[in-house]
Amino acid sequence: MKAIYLTMVIALMSLTTVFGQSKTEKFKVYGNCGMCESRIEKAAKSVDGVTVADWNKETKMIEVSFDASKTDVHKVHMAIAKAGHDTEMHKAKNETYNSLPGCCKYERAETKKEDHSGHKH
Repeated sequence: MKAIYLTMVIALMSLTTVFGQSKTEKFKVYGNCGMCESRIEKAAKSVDGVTVADWNKETKMIEVSFDASKTDVHKVHMAIAKAGHDTEMHKAKNETYNSLPGCCKYERAETKKEDHSGHKH
């Protein structure tokens, strides 16, 4: 009887692994146009485990769904930055940003050097 119970527990555990842990996150990604949109979404989808990536050029927000057992949101941020687009968590390398087409050159946030009053130095 114990063997049957153990087999059922193992079968249920493997089902959980097959379905994974789907997670959806939203965060800001800087870009301008439709070319940016396809580049950002392609970069996000290149991360193993990402199933959905939808960037809105008006709000500059991306919604990504991914299997949390395969990846995390940090890796998605890194892939997008590697493609030339700054996120809230990662900044693209200057040379990658500079190689973007002119219409894709978004306004980059300055490196934050602010005091508590909010004035930039």
